Amino acid sequence: MSELETLHIDGAWRAAASGATREVLDPADATTITKVSEADATDTDAAVEAARRAFDSGRWPGTPVAERADLLRRVAGLLQRDREDLALIESRDTGKTLEEGRTDVDDVTSAFRYFADLVANETGRVVDAGSSTVHSVVVHEPVGVCALITPWNYPLLQASWKIAPALAAGNTFVVKPSEITPLSTVHLVKLLIEAGLPRGVANLVTGAGDPVGARLSEHPLVDLVSFTGGLASGTKVSQAAAPTVKKVALELGGKNPNVVFADACATEEGFDTAVDQALNAAFIHSGQVCSAGSRLVIEESVRDRFVTELARRAEKIVLGRGTEPGVECGPLVSAEQLAKTEAYVASARADGAVVRCGGFRPEPAATRPASGYFYAPTVLDYCHGDMRVVREETFGPILTVETFHTEEEAVALANDTEYGLAGAVWTPDAGRARRVAGRLRHGTIWINDYHPYLPQAEWGGFGKSGVGRELGPAGLAEYRETKHVYQNLQPRPVRWFRG
Repeated sequence: MSELETLHIDGAWRAAASGATREVLDPADATTITKVSEADATDTDAAVEAARRAFDSGRWPGTPVAERADLLRRVAGLLQRDREDLALIESRDTGKTLEEGRTDVDDVTSAFRYFADLVANETGRVVDAGSSTVHSVVVHEPVGVCALITPWNYPLLQASWKIAPALAAGNTFVVKPSEITPLSTVHLVKLLIEAGLPRGVANLVTGAGDPVGARLSEHPLVDLVSFTGGLASGTKVSQAAAPTVKKVALELGGKNPNVVFADACATEEGFDTAVDQALNAAFIHSGQVCSAGSRLVIEESVRDRFVTELARRAEKIVLGRGTEPGVECGPLVSAEQLAKTEAYVASARADGAVVRCGGFRPEPAATRPASGYFYAPTVLDYCHGDMRVVREETFGPILTVETFHTEEEAVALANDTEYGLAGAVWTPDAGRARRVAGRLRHGTIWINDYHPYLPQAEWGGFGKSGVGRELGPAGLAEYRETKHVYQNLQPRPVRWFRG
């Protein structure tokens, strides 16, 4: 495999048919890391056809679940073997810190192990037909050829959330990583092959959403498309998939409220924890997280003290190249994302928001080249629901502040969004915590915490945050068809018709 042979189709690494390539940039200094092949519709068709042959004629769909589980466990072991290499790839490609990259590898490893255990322990469900002469069972079978389209912010993690259950269920697939951050997915496919995955089961095309993602979404030989990314792109995927009535799973981001009640700040320990977690919620990976707590919804009586301390700590966040020691937050992923962040802050200022910290590109430093896509963590106070910065997913280091006086108002503010991916409630009052969590229309609710997830618990959202779920038993079910097999053990004439 040469540097430019980043397409994996029908068991072979190859360059794009057109010979086209794309530079992959380091967001810390905008220099070129490497070049990858730039696939087009021709390459995409070849990948889909290979996956189709492997599903229809290959042995993977019929491989016993125990063997499929063993392969997933081998992949998990290889991920840990290459943990440092993958963390470095992810750090250079996305800008995140090495520690975040290591955490991603560990989370991915857990996902492969979880789906290995889940599928290995599952059997068909016997249905009581009410007769001793009937054997009735519900079984699960793979969907078929899966198109897996992943985003740029968590390329390894999101690819694995799709690939692990797809393989566990017995499917074949074509994965298309974001053209901005494809490198860790290339490495993951190498590990799948090393683990012994049969030819044609895993196919990889590196290229742009148009034409590659568009072709995958509409392709008549694809049975399922799973997409993680922005709302506009997800809508196009759904529309393209509709004529072939293929299964569609969409995770389209969120505008997530972090609701803090005054009683969470009644003690110094509680105050410190809530402020610290609000920083983590908003600024991990420079806010480039679909579940980022980018909306602080806080009780008015503690707003001034809380926001003042929050801004003070945000100003001290160490920005720089993610591979450098001591750096706490890296750059944005691209020049386009930096420009969007600047535009959102400008619109917030115009709408009357008060910048409590940030709101600018920081000065260059030893670990922060001038050419990098850095933006200071920004806290915008006195925000309201009519502002673009409050309503739209900014995907940058921007935290908006809204206030409430009553529990009813807190719930109304938190639910005042077209999205519904995640949210959090901070209060020591267990009754209030349960009430508010029960009324929030979001797919994940944290109580007195922010960001942790479990591979055994479903992930996904309400409203425009998407359709379907990843992780957990429902995440495996996305990649399966359900079949009812009804067997009459003593067949005889029915005599419905007497002729």
